[in-house]
Amino acid sequence: MAPPPNNANHGPPTITLTNTLMTRLKPAKIYKNAVDPAPPPTQGSYPQRPQNSGPRYITGISFDDKGENIITAGEDETFRLFLKTLHSKKYGVDLPRFTHRSTAIVYASTKEDDTIRYHSLHDNKYLQYFKGHKGRVTSLEVAPIDDGFVSGSVDKTVRLWDLRSPQCRGLLTVPSYPIVAYDNTGIVLAIAVNQYSRILLYDQNNYDKAPFLTITLEDPTLSLISYPPRPIFMTSLLFSSSGKFLLVGCSGDAHYIMDSYDGTLLAKLEGHVGLERRSLSAPPSIEPSKGISGEEVAFTPDSKYVIGGSLDGKVYVWDVQGLQPRGSKDEPPPAMKRIQPLASLDGHTGPSRCVKFNPRSAMLCTAGPEMAFWLPDNSENPEDIARGMLKGIRPV
Repeated sequence: MAPPPNNANHGPPTITLTNTLMTRLKPAKIYKNAVDPAPPPTQGSYPQRPQNSGPRYITGISFDDKGENIITAGEDETFRLFLKTLHSKKYGVDLPRFTHRSTAIVYASTKEDDTIRYHSLHDNKYLQYFKGHKGRVTSLEVAPIDDGFVSGSVDKTVRLWDLRSPQCRGLLTVPSYPIVAYDNTGIVLAIAVNQYSRILLYDQNNYDKAPFLTITLEDPTLSLISYPPRPIFMTSLLFSSSGKFLLVGCSGDAHYIMDSYDGTLLAKLEGHVGLERRSLSAPPSIEPSKGISGEEVAFTPDSKYVIGGSLDGKVYVWDVQGLQPRGSKDEPPPAMKRIQPLASLDGHTGPSRCVKFNPRSAMLCTAGPEMAFWLPDNSENPEDIARGMLKGIRPV
């Protein structure tokens, strides 16, 4: 695996994230109306699709490359470029992702069809349609270095695309619906398949060949709780900025960090309440299931910390600086570390279902039924949040 571009996506380093700073993050601005409430059902009519009871939630967050713009998607079928609201009532909207232009995004549809849409935020127009999936798109990522992007669907396919052409340029069929991720070089494509607890790593230039690494996610501690052990349901994948680690987000009460070079399970992140239920009052299920987001856990840009949401509304911070990949294949694999949170931060009254750290600023964004921007509590000017002016996280 090639190293990532030097200082990729980072400005001049001025702030180093520390344990003290991370424990002092506070909600500096909260938008209570970030998602419109669900309308009451019309008497005598039948909804076209099941309507969830309770509040609506934000389901996706994306920063642009400079960290100056943020867009969200919600269950109210709107996407919001803070603080501008755009609608996609006909097609629905999920998984918004900035392209390498801050004025354009791609996103998945939730109604009508399963087309991916390329949308101009500048004039609120569609630029391109990407058709091919025969089921809802549940994973979508833009390549870090070019105009490519990749999508995964419940139709059990992964499709590779280019913004410049509506035609799919690559297709992979997998046993179950996939979760996709790029490393920071854009060379490695990771695909998680829940049915077999497998993570497949491909050279994206040779995606039609066999994966160069197949990882099986097995948590030895689960068999101590029940037998057979409860299955793990993966919801997200994210490479560290160095490319050495792979963060596996899960719907249950644990997330995992793996060595991306050889697949060794390095750490289990514990202490939060998993998001496989919509609320704490809902009964737990024997079989895990995907929540409404899949964006409930993320690295900080320097990969020193992991931020995670929780069903209890708190935001959790795990210090992962002590993790080290195995030096060579001749060394025995290290024992899995069980890491408890460095901090649990109070912020949301309902589940915190999406978390993203600004790629260039000391600012955290979290969302549930509302949107919250977090800053270290010694920050003086909340208006800087919307402008993304607290610059400079020092990369490692």
